[in-house]
Amino acid sequence: MIYIQLFYTFFKIGLFGFGGGYAMLSMIQGEVVTRYEWLSSQEFTDIVAISQMTPGPIGINAATYVGFTATGSIWGSIIATFAVIFPSFILMLTISKFFLKYQKHPVVESIFNGLRPAVVGLLASAALVLMNTENFGSPTKDTYSFVISIIIFLVTFIGTRKYKANPILMIIACGIAGLLLY
Repeated sequence: MIYIQLFYTFFKIGLFGFGGGYAMLSMIQGEVVTRYEWLSSQEFTDIVAISQMTPGPIGINAATYVGFTATGSIWGSIIATFAVIFPSFILMLTISKFFLKYQKHPVVESIFNGLRPAVVGLLASAALVLMNTENFGSPTKDTYSFVISIIIFLVTFIGTRKYKANPILMIIACGIAGLLLY
């Protein structure tokens, strides 16, 4: 039964997960942590961290890890990974046939204009999902870690946004700062 739920859940996430893997994270968390309780919030945060470190798209990596963690089986990984990829595969085959022919059509342009704000909202939701006590600490329990996390976040945000700092260099600098300050 869990395999069917796993396939349905990740098929739905793959079907409606516009905006890429980071946009899918809030949907994945809502399903696997809140709805089905296959994972705890801490386990989900760990899976997100592992998914970011491993090669490949984060949404697919997260599906693979969630599938294995939820079932304890490689079949869970295979089913979740296949389910999250399958809708995109079918949609891309279908859309690619017609997109080049109709890309300048007003209806098609309107659809893409409507999808842009939805993608921004999904990415903002993913950012909010990652702003939790597991990633930032707690201001009451561990004030030092919380303040350092906020400072690193703000410096990174301002550096990449205002000063157009190279994101890869910012990641390396944040890793070094975390190593030295924690």
